[in-house]
Amino acid sequence: MPTAIVTGSGGLIGSESVEHFVQSGFDVVGLENNMRARFFGPSASTAPTTKRLASTLGDSFRSLDIDIRDGDAVDRVFAEVASSLELVIHTAAQPSHDWAASEPHTDFTVNANGTLNLLESTRRHAPGASFIFCSTNKVYGDLPNHLPLVDLGPRLELPEGHRYFDGIDTTMSIDHSTHSLFGVSKAAADLLVQEYGRYFGMATVCFRGGCLTGPNHAGAKLHGFLSYLMRCTMTGDAYTVFGYDGKQVRDNIHSADLVAAFDHFHRAPRSAAVYNIGGGRASNCSMLEAIEVCEEVAGRPLSWTLSDEHRIGDHRWWISDLEPFMRDYPEWRITYGIESIVREIHDQNAELWLLRQ
Repeated sequence: MPTAIVTGSGGLIGSESVEHFVQSGFDVVGLENNMRARFFGPSASTAPTTKRLASTLGDSFRSLDIDIRDGDAVDRVFAEVASSLELVIHTAAQPSHDWAASEPHTDFTVNANGTLNLLESTRRHAPGASFIFCSTNKVYGDLPNHLPLVDLGPRLELPEGHRYFDGIDTTMSIDHSTHSLFGVSKAAADLLVQEYGRYFGMATVCFRGGCLTGPNHAGAKLHGFLSYLMRCTMTGDAYTVFGYDGKQVRDNIHSADLVAAFDHFHRAPRSAAVYNIGGGRASNCSMLEAIEVCEEVAGRPLSWTLSDEHRIGDHRWWISDLEPFMRDYPEWRITYGIESIVREIHDQNAELWLLRQ
């Protein structure tokens, strides 16, 4: 039976990957040390998800309490499963702009050094395995903010004739821009993944994600805006929109659609592949539009305020161009839109979030 290693296996994308590939016939080893609780507090803990996976998936899944910054510990795991290892899915990360600025060294060593440890162990023990990396659109820094956006009332938008109207592709530069420290650490990891693909001929891919979302998000304040927005709408907690009059646009991809993209890549892997991935034109919204959807689904108003300050490196507008990935993997499709994502977040978490008030 083939083996997959999933880092950050208790997180949103990691847990979705674990369940998907167990169902696809893999034994899955998760590397999960619950750093999310340190980053964002007890409400962001991945421990409940890890416990659920262990109880429902049986012998097909085991979770190891390993910090990916510990190269020796990582290497021991890879050596143990080397003979059957076919897939590495790297989702573990420090994912927040704001948190990165508070501890730059921790942010960089988790995101960059940890990725290097995983790449090197893959090269040593399973060079034929597919290496899938959850990168981010923040590698482009604030260059998207220089696009000629027009104000359509509830949202900012590109003119229809603009080259990026259908979405931003990887021709956008990552240079001469403000990234945030988080964006820098992820860009370093992104380039490492590409270089191992090119230099060593490994099957690697960087998925530069927009907003990754789904019902398994913990709803933490600094990470996972749709789930946190819905959580605040349901509980009555105050929500702050940072900058741009709430008209900034994000595309949102459901965790199941992203993991399906992982599966398509693994079935036909390439070397040093890079794709922008997100909801694209099928699944995007402004903050104002997201608030409206959350209020409609929850059946109550959100208590929110607008701050004049935007976060460093934040985007005024981001929609991913999905055509390059769909051209290479034509059977893959987006299956969730904004309303269906928000409704699923609500339905799965309503009882738990209200109970914790």
